[in-house]
Parts: sequence; structure tokens; C-alpha cells
Amino acid sequence: MFSAMSPERTRWIVLSNTTLGVFIAGINQSIVIISLPAIFRGIHLDPLQPSNIGYLLWLLQGYMVVTAVLVVTFGRIGDIFGRVRMYNAGFAIFTAASIGLSLMPFSGSAGATALIGLRVIQGVGGALLMANSTAILTDAFPPEKRGFAIGFNIIAAVAASFIGLIAGGLLADINWRLVFLVSVPFGLFGTVWAYLKLPDNGARSPARIDYLGNITFAVGLVLVMIGLTYGLEPYGGHSMGWLSPWVDAELLGGAALMVLFALVESRVEEPMFHISLFRIRTFLGAAAASLFASMGRGGLQFMLILWLQGIWLPLHGYSFESTPLWAGIYLVPMSVGFLATGPIAGRLSDRYGQKWFSTLGMAAAAATFILLLVLPVNFPYPVFALLILVNGLGVGMFSAPNTTTMMNSVPAADRGAASGMRATSMNAGFVLSIGIFFSLMIVGLAAHLPAAMAHGLASQGVPVGIATRVAALPAVATLFAAFLGVNPMKQLLGPHVLHQVGAAHAQVITGKSFFPSLISGPFHSGLEIAFAVSAILCALAAAFSWWAGDCRPDKAFVEDALRHEVFVDGHSTAPIDGLDAALPDVVEV
Repeated sequence: MFSAMSPERTRWIVLSNTTLGVFIAGINQSIVIISLPAIFRGIHLDPLQPSNIGYLLWLLQGYMVVTAVLVVTFGRIGDIFGRVRMYNAGFAIFTAASIGLSLMPFSGSAGATALIGLRVIQGVGGALLMANSTAILTDAFPPEKRGFAIGFNIIAAVAASFIGLIAGGLLADINWRLVFLVSVPFGLFGTVWAYLKLPDNGARSPARIDYLGNITFAVGLVLVMIGLTYGLEPYGGHSMGWLSPWVDAELLGGAALMVLFALVESRVEEPMFHISLFRIRTFLGAAAASLFASMGRGGLQFMLILWLQGIWLPLHGYSFESTPLWAGIYLVPMSVGFLATGPIAGRLSDRYGQKWFSTLGMAAAAATFILLLVLPVNFPYPVFALLILVNGLGVGMFSAPNTTTMMNSVPAADRGAASGMRATSMNAGFVLSIGIFFSLMIVGLAAHLPAAMAHGLASQGVPVGIATRVAALPAVATLFAAFLGVNPMKQLLGPHVLHQVGAAHAQVITGKSFFPSLISGPFHSGLEIAFAVSAILCALAAAFSWWAGDCRPDKAFVEDALRHEVFVDGHSTAPIDGLDAALPDVVEV
């Protein structure tokens, strides 16, 4: 069936199908973010109750944690058993989980637990898609066209994350189940299409599965991710859980297992994680740039949503219930910027090299974070739109050239492993950034919010004892109230207190501007720290992009890689086993 197809037609089938795969995987990373208020209302669960914060965190994080943990394993398994086979299985699993999510019959805590479990299964499918799609593209396209193909694919993934925000806002207003149901027709079509038409032309490297490496990596990374997630919850009298012995044990145990994993991979005969690839300077630099870029911009979406939903939109007259949808709409300039430069940067980097595009892209992103620092909380929207547009332009310049650098620099037989390692660095960077930025934000709120809230409530006639008690509630609850587009004042005070202060004061307290005005100062303190950290991380990504240099897929590059004149304090290392297998594939172009 496949042999009758021309190479050009085969490439477009591969590009269109893998683009559809990463598109629906990308949508499902963001569509839940914006739909959480409707989901919690639909299953009759109060998201502001301290006992329910864990459910909220895992609905946010569960999908990303699973994909971060599994993509390397699935990429390596794709190298062994066939990337297309693993990719097709991912489409089927993802679609089945989407059907289950849309039909989930439970409510309350049982419903939240079921949704989290199904999201984990959906994450397994998403990991299979993400781990193998880039490798399949690299197999299908010659080196001089890879930047364009990978750029197109990445654009779909990033654009999907912003489309998911708007789609989630629109669909959640109708019925929360549509948030999950929308993926089903695309998943069914993509699954059938992939099984019937997607050719498997990739190089395979038959090997035994590295069970010890897989287990130590998965358990170690899961423990770290769980520790980061539960570290955001209140513990005892503290605003966060970093002093919890369970959180400390999870983080230390996970770190110890990751060290053990590195030792195992350096000694096992057929490792799942090719640490030797990091001896290639180009791959090491591009991978480090990808990790720092993901950490720098991963939490950006959450911070901007918090800023818009919790403060800016209510201050400009939008009801709290409508802020999730409008936050997605007001973030469109960022998506436009990415769409404008992504394909162009991918195509031009094929011709002129990747270094300049990826370096300048991250430098531009770092500059926008610095400029966002000086914006007032109640900013003029045209200035805000311009800054996030430039940020999107910078990320678009970086993404495709960075990925092309990584994929061009490895042997053909290791592309699945390299694709998985790339996806892991990105997903782990996103999860780490959420933990880091939420922690910074909670620290800022915990330091300044109680006094501001107690004073503000007392000024509206709330008894001092009640105002102090409400102000002492965990800062994470206030943070998630802003994130979910909820005004918590009515719920926190209750009808008796609101009746006691009188109709005029009650109207002010529960109005659109009181809560945003209370949290704006403390929120901006945390926001300044978060944006400063983002600027530093993006600057590091730019520096590593420059250090990685260009990866030109020609004979000179391969011969230089085979000589391996790099990379630790100027000393050469031994050639990587199997790198010579890449020579015929690259030179023939």
C-alpha cells in the first residue's frame, strides 16, 4: 500500500497526521485549565475548600506529569518496535480516554478522582503521540526540509494550547462534558487514518528493554512531580507544604532515584536514555536551551491568566464568571506572534542554520519579561498586547530551530529516544515552572495579603475578628480563586456577616473591584519575582542556543561528530557508538 505512494505524498501524509496528533494533545493540555470552574460546578465540588485543592492541582498537573514521565520510555520503545506502531497506539488510547472523560457518571470527590484517573490514561496516549511524532517527521523529511516540517508541527502544538483556552471557555459555558467530547471525532478520524495510511519507514534498533532504567526513571520523576504538586498545598500553619515530611521524603527519594537512574544508564548495555547523546555538543546545548525555555515560559500562561482573570478583567467591568473565556481571547496576540514566526523560522533555519533564530528568539522573550515587570497591575491593554505579541514572536523563532538542531544531531536509530528526551525536557520544564511560579506567587501573597485583606474588610464594616480570620486563610485558596475566575468574598464571609455590614458595604465587598483591588498589590509583588526568574531562564536558553551552534546535516558535520572533538573543558571524548550509522542517511541529501 505504502510503496505505491510518491515520497512527496508520503511526507504530507506524515506531516498532516502528526500535526493532528500533537494538535489534539496540545489542546487537551490547556482546555482543562480554562474549564475548571465549569468542571467543578458540573461534578458539584467546591474548588475553594482546602480539602479539594489536591483535586484541582491534579486535574491541572496529572496530564503533564504523566507525559513528562513516559515520553522518554515510549520514544525508546518506538526505536525498538516501530515509531508508527507506538504513535498509532497513542491515538487510540487518547481517544478512548476522551470518550471516558465525556461520559464520566460520578459527582463529588468520586467524580474528581475518576476524572484525574482518566486524565492519567489520556496522558499515556498523549505521551505516545508526543514521543514519536517528531521522530516520525524526522524519518520522513530530508534534512533540508526538516526545519519547515518540525516548525509546522510545533506551531500546531503551541497554537493548540491557546485555541484550547478559547474553546474551553466557549464549550464549558454550554456543558463541561463538551470540553472532553470535542477531541473524540478528531481522535477517531486520526486513529483510523494513522492505521491505514501512515508509513513506517524509520530505522529500528532491536534491543532488550531496559527495565531497571525505566523503573528508576519513572518512579523517581513521579516522586519529584508529586512532591512539587503537594508542596503547593498548605501544611500545618504554613501557607505551603515544603516543610511537610512527606513532601521532603518524596523530593529527596525522587532525586535519589534519578541519581541511581543516571548510574544505571551509564552501565547498562542497552539503555533507554542515551546519556552518551549528551556528549554531542549540539544536542547538549539545544536540550539545555529547551529545558530552560520551557521553565521560563511554561508558567507564563498561568501567570497571565491569573493576572487577567483575578485582577484586570474584573477591574474593567467583566463578571467573574465570564473572565475565563475573555482571558483566552485577550491572550490571542501571543498565539498570533508564534504563528507568524514559527513556520518562517523553521524554513529559514533549514537554509541559514538554527543558531541565530533560536538565540534571538529567547533573547526577545527575556526582554519581554523584563518589560512586563514595569507594567502596572491595571495596565493599558495595547502595551500588554504588544509585549505578549513580541513574546510569541520570540518563542516562534526559537521552537522549530531548537528542535531541528536536536533531531539533526543524533543518529537515525536514536531519533525516537532523542524525541522522547526532548519532550521530557519540555514537559518537565513546564511542570517545574508551574511549581516554581506558583510557589513564588504564594510567597508574595502570604507575605502581604493578610494585612491588606484584614484592613480592607474592616474598612467595609466587617468585625475585626472575622476580618482577621478570613485574612488568615491559606493564600493558595485566594490564588486559585483568581485562577478560576471566582470572587470568594461572598462565600468566605457568608450571608450573616454580609447582612450585618449593611447592603451598601455588602455590595462593595461582593462587587467586581473589591477583591481584585485587595489582591493586586500582593499579587504584583509575586508577579515581579516570577517574571524576573522567567527573564533569567530565557536568557540562559539564549546562551545555550548560541553555544550549541548550528547543526548542518552535511558530510562535514557528520565527520566532525564522529571525531567528537568536544565538550568537557575542551577535551575530546570517544566517538559515540553507532553515530556512523547516521552518515549514509545524512550524506545522501
